[in-house]
Amino acid sequence: MKLRAAQLRVTAPRVAVLEELSSRPHADADDLVMAVRERLGSVSVQAVYDVLRALTAAGLVRRIEPAGHPARYETRTGDNHHHVVCRSCGAVGDVDCAVGPAPCLEASNPDGFTIDEAEVIYWGHCSECRDDVPGNDESSDPRSSRHPGTPGSQVP
Repeated sequence: MKLRAAQLRVTAPRVAVLEELSSRPHADADDLVMAVRERLGSVSVQAVYDVLRALTAAGLVRRIEPAGHPARYETRTGDNHHHVVCRSCGAVGDVDCAVGPAPCLEASNPDGFTIDEAEVIYWGHCSECRDDVPGNDESSDPRSSRHPGTPGSQVP
């Protein structure tokens, strides 16, 4: 099990959080608290935050923080993917990094830092919201039936 491999104790809240994140990537802590409570009954908000902190520190979970939005969590780690966030509804989707060497890790002036990760967030409007944006005529885009915020979705 992933928890043991990361040298973490296997507890019901940890297992529940990992299972919920597997089925609902990009969930925020409040959503996870409600989902874990449905699974386990009484679990404190602090317990879920403690689990998220431990899982993130162990590298089993990635935390992203889109500006103006609550932190989100996912189990997709270690592959240098990025995210797209809808400015209207807040839906979050995955965007794979360019193939080959990760170009975003080559900073023009790293100022002495050794860079090991880049976090890129693309902003725009999802397929469900973009028709409501004045001046947007992308409704004929064949990808418009997809919604990047759908759990597990990826944007090509």
